[in-house]
Amino acid sequence: MFYCYGISEDLDTILTDTIILCGYNPREQTSFMLSIPRDTFIGKDKNNGRATDKINSLYTISPEKAMDKVSEITGIPVKYYAVINTDSLVNVVDIIGGVEFDVPIDMKYDDPTQNLHIDLEAGMQKIDGKKAEQLLRFRHNNNGSSYSWEYGDNDYGRMRTQREFIKELAKQTIRFKNIPKIKILTNEVFNNLETNLTFDQVVAYVPYAINIDTEKIDGQQLPGVSEKCNEVWFFIHNKKETEELVKAMIEQMENKIEESK
Repeated sequence: MFYCYGISEDLDTILTDTIILCGYNPREQTSFMLSIPRDTFIGKDKNNGRATDKINSLYTISPEKAMDKVSEITGIPVKYYAVINTDSLVNVVDIIGGVEFDVPIDMKYDDPTQNLHIDLEAGMQKIDGKKAEQLLRFRHNNNGSSYSWEYGDNDYGRMRTQREFIKELAKQTIRFKNIPKIKILTNEVFNNLETNLTFDQVVAYVPYAINIDTEKIDGQQLPGVSEKCNEVWFFIHNKKETEELVKAMIEQMENKIEESK
């Protein structure tokens, strides 16, 4: 059993832009991804909450601090972390020749202060590295519209799109035509990774990863609600629902659900 949390760095700050807890069972070829909203409250009193009481601020201290908090929130003893920068993701997508992906909505957003310009049309299309960056950073359009409520608007929708894209990226990376590129891909990712995993540990999982059943990747989001406290928006996770969800995800990853039938 292997548990790791991965985070991506925002292009212009050292805050974490995306946090995903991942679990992988090479024996069963099952896995899960649990998105943890970057605004998740980690302080003691939400009524006196400040921006530094969000989980994404912990990376400014150390990735280990963020890892420990992920363990505390989920109840999973996470031992490994991986900080992935955007350039690495862009390069991986381009190395495999792009990813066929169904963009859920039209995306049009411009932020000159970040040199961020997103311009994507809804529908199935080839996503190259540049478009992947746009897709994964999108939250809302210039006119304020976003994903549908059912899909999950703003940050919730973005996290869902991120999980879906990662699944497609994994699926299309391990296609036969890309197998010869595995070594190149492994080096590209590891050389642009801040992690407590060794290169040998990463390489040891490669033979299993190329056989992973991407249809068995369970993607979920930490249960909870957004709430404005002390003039700051936080995501307040539901402890009971989190415990139930994590238990179900682990059981499914271990195939205990099927075994009990």
